[in-house]
Amino acid sequence: MAHQTARESYRKLSERLNRFPQGAPPTEMLFRILEVLFTAEEAELVSLLPIKPFNLKAAAHVWKKPESEARSILDRLASRGMMLDTEIDGEQAYVLPPPMAGFFEFSLMRIGNQYDQKLLSELFYQYLNVEEDFVKALFAGGETQLGRVFVNEQALPPENSLEVLDHERASEIMRTASHIGVGTCYCRHKMQHLDRACAAPMDICMTFGTTARSLIKHGIARQVDAAEGAALLDQAIENNLVQFGENVRREVSFICNCCGCCCEAMLAAKRFAMLNPVATTNYLPHIAADTCNGCGKCAEVCPVEAMGMVSASDPLKPKRKKARIDEDLCLGCGVCVRQCRTASLTLKPRARRVLTPVNTAHRTVLMAIERGKLQELIFDNQALASHRAMAAILGVILKLPPLRQAMASRQMKSRYLDHLLDRHQFNHKEA
Repeated sequence: MAHQTARESYRKLSERLNRFPQGAPPTEMLFRILEVLFTAEEAELVSLLPIKPFNLKAAAHVWKKPESEARSILDRLASRGMMLDTEIDGEQAYVLPPPMAGFFEFSLMRIGNQYDQKLLSELFYQYLNVEEDFVKALFAGGETQLGRVFVNEQALPPENSLEVLDHERASEIMRTASHIGVGTCYCRHKMQHLDRACAAPMDICMTFGTTARSLIKHGIARQVDAAEGAALLDQAIENNLVQFGENVRREVSFICNCCGCCCEAMLAAKRFAMLNPVATTNYLPHIAADTCNGCGKCAEVCPVEAMGMVSASDPLKPKRKKARIDEDLCLGCGVCVRQCRTASLTLKPRARRVLTPVNTAHRTVLMAIERGKLQELIFDNQALASHRAMAAILGVILKLPPLRQAMASRQMKSRYLDHLLDRHQFNHKEA
């Protein structure tokens, strides 16, 4: 009976996680992961919490516990990275992070914490690398993706470097962040426990802003300044790692430095390539066929196997090779460009510019609409959202293209939303 009661707590937590656009398909492996990360009591309590940020009073109310006891539980969860504690408008606030990018990573971002990290690594590998449902839903569940690639700034020619927007530069995210945290790479740490890790640097996973502040506070990440952060970016570039970060223009919360053999985003880009699971940069490598000597170095470092070698069709040198790129697979990271010793590779702008969501709210609403979860986002915890949260979500919807607005309207089945959209479109035409 006790086991059944505990399993019911984890089932409720799973349901809670799957009301957010970045959910986690409920398989037996997910329940085993949640059993390691949360006690049955914690799972029951967390399942009752809003997904949007909340304060101590709200948690105490929904849990029917004194605020002092609620604070102790929340702080215990935050100390393990299962909850983020931050400050909103001068008030202490908490937020339940999604599984990924979120508490899955946080559980392995420091060495030797309260978890059996070898067991977790084995469970994560099975859930993410063997089973396909979670990674496919996370990276290929809609057009708007969780993460995007940052262009390798050192690979840009001078004439293009002036055209790169600030939000496309990892160095600019680093320079303007209020807090910078560095932790152990979840992906390579996981693979290390399975004896499959590569030799790329481990302590190079970056978080920013309020996320970094919480992780630093609890020792999950260490605080660094912009200068050390920039040096770590240089180290990542020297090791042919790809900067992969949150798919937003403002207040980016994380940048991972990814290899093609261990990292979930790069593996997803290879496994589900035609579904475009990762938002690319606005650049593509251009190959000068007349100077390419077919050395193959570019193909060796490509994290998603978009660069390959084919026959140069040279009658005088029948064994000569040349590089060829599959533009549909290419991330535009520029890692290959730095490896070319004959200057036969240069980054050129893509024919069609890649659009990046403005901020986390914008991206979350887009993902919710595309994944059919807009109602869950607005009516979080089966209760009407706060006026401020509702206004933020509706503000995003009103700025969407007509097709996305129609999708939102169908999901909401709301006369109020239909009226707002009709009025907004009428005013737009009048203007």
